[in-house]
Amino acid sequence: MTTQTYQPRNLLVTGGAGFIGTNFVYYWLNQYPEQTVTVLDALTYAGRKENLADLHNHPRFRFVQGDILDQALVEELLKAHDIETIVHFAAESHVDRSIYGPDAFLKTNIDGTHSLLKAAKKVWLDEQKRTHHRFHHVSTDEVYGTLSPTDPAFTETTQYAPNSPYAASKAASDHVVRAYQHTYGLNTTTSNCSNNYGPYQYPEKLIPLAISRLLKGEPVPIYGDGQQIRDWLYVEDHNRGIDLIVHKGRVGETYNIGGNNEQANLSLVHTLCALMDERFPDSPHVPHKQLITYVTDRPGHDRRYAINNNKICTELGYSPVETFQTGLRKTVAWYLEQQGFWTGDVALFGTHKE
Repeated sequence: MTTQTYQPRNLLVTGGAGFIGTNFVYYWLNQYPEQTVTVLDALTYAGRKENLADLHNHPRFRFVQGDILDQALVEELLKAHDIETIVHFAAESHVDRSIYGPDAFLKTNIDGTHSLLKAAKKVWLDEQKRTHHRFHHVSTDEVYGTLSPTDPAFTETTQYAPNSPYAASKAASDHVVRAYQHTYGLNTTTSNCSNNYGPYQYPEKLIPLAISRLLKGEPVPIYGDGQQIRDWLYVEDHNRGIDLIVHKGRVGETYNIGGNNEQANLSLVHTLCALMDERFPDSPHVPHKQLITYVTDRPGHDRRYAINNNKICTELGYSPVETFQTGLRKTVAWYLEQQGFWTGDVALFGTHKE
């Protein structure tokens, strides 16, 4: 199938001080030495300016602290820096938090995305009449709901069936992006990814939470029976997929990005325990699996997510580079080297979102 080729020059990356956004910014600046990146981040609890400290004096990077709900600010940035490409990561993304405080999720994920779309339409279409532009929206596989153990994996045509306030807010934002493409002609693409892992992930998430607790000899909480299955995607592979979509993706299309790594939560933690046994054979906590503790399952916990990424593989030539074992080893090594990233934070969280 013939694909379009789009050449970005100046990017606005929303949520660029968060987990995936941080990795994307480093990836993009290393990959494309002629392009500029402007990060817009509100620096809420999961966004850290320190993540981007190595770019402080980078000539092609700028950081702006601000909210995606501030449409005037976004318009100003688009015009002042001749930005023609938005890669939109900014989102509230923790399922547990969405269950107990859904308002922030609806505001950021729906209204915030709409604010960005309004700014892009006004500047690019209404004022500049710019045909060369792209708005890439980063979403999640959770919009599709849950699967049984025998169900086929999610495809881009799977019916939306979100089961948490977080998933519902992301599903709504996907629809608004689609509407702006079909109604106004804004050049948009969307990606729905599976569970990411890797460097800079906030310590409330399952993998960094487990690593930090294993190192401290503290209980590692597992929801329910631990048999919830997720497809795990190394963050650098995710960035490679977004790169392909930005450059070659068809306007108005959605692409699923997966890692081809379905793992039950309990199995994942057992693998981490084995890695810790290997790295610290003299630890008093060996075998580390003795630290696994089962806790009450969370409300509405989806049983299985799985991504069919055939579309992005066949159309755009995508293929994940990391296996689960290689990606997990890299992740463990990073957290061991960067203990200051999570020390002091992880004590705030007793549960996790995969």
